[in-house]
Amino acid sequence: MDNRPIGVYDSGIGGLTVFSKLYNKLPKENFIYFGDTANIPYGTKSKQELLDITHRIMNFFANQNVKAVVMACNTTSAVTYDSLKNDYDFKIYPLIQTACQKIAELKIKKIGTLSTEATALSHAYKNNIQKFNPSIDVIEHGCPKKWVEMVENSTQNLLENKEIIKENIDILLKENVEKIILGCTHYPYLKEALIEITKEDIFIDPSEFFANFIANEVKITMPSEQKLYDAKFFVSFEPKKFKESSSLFYKVSKEPTLIKF
Repeated sequence: MDNRPIGVYDSGIGGLTVFSKLYNKLPKENFIYFGDTANIPYGTKSKQELLDITHRIMNFFANQNVKAVVMACNTTSAVTYDSLKNDYDFKIYPLIQTACQKIAELKIKKIGTLSTEATALSHAYKNNIQKFNPSIDVIEHGCPKKWVEMVENSTQNLLENKEIIKENIDILLKENVEKIILGCTHYPYLKEALIEITKEDIFIDPSEFFANFIANEVKITMPSEQKLYDAKFFVSFEPKKFKESSSLFYKVSKEPTLIKF
């Protein structure tokens, strides 16, 4: 038994997609969520910037005495995981590398990804899917930072933003992909706008595969004996805005603690 908390982080509210699933699947676990709202979006940052940011977050979690950290962020799992995975004495779960093993089992020939530009340029989805199933053709598309901003500001239903969404999805639809991975944890929040463009069952939210894998492993290897406190939330900027926006996927009951490092 291990009652130490599990850390979960993302650049903003997007990681709540993963957190909410883990929270429900692991009712006895203690969680700490960090939203790095001061540095959003991650998708336009260089590898060195992302490494510096991720190390600071990992050091924060180390000071919180966590037993594991969940990279509920496609961009940092794509760009930083391999460089820092051995730097800490707690388990680190990267979203893309974990989810792709299951996605590769799908009986399809061509799949598309919608992600941040940094994730697309890293080819993390293509490399990891084809590592497990080389026969799947992976078409990667990096979306503009506007996609993340729509979610953080709840402006996805504005007509001009719906046009931006459609322009990007059409690029993959013209490639005749069978499935489209929502390769940023913010993107499932755009689902209402997405299904106005094409059928709902074409989209894959990798956070479902990710959360299932983590929940199963935690139950076997490091289960908590009891919940010591409800989830704790921290942000690096605008805690009030984070609380207000969080209700899309998980209603945070009080303003997160503001921290800067």
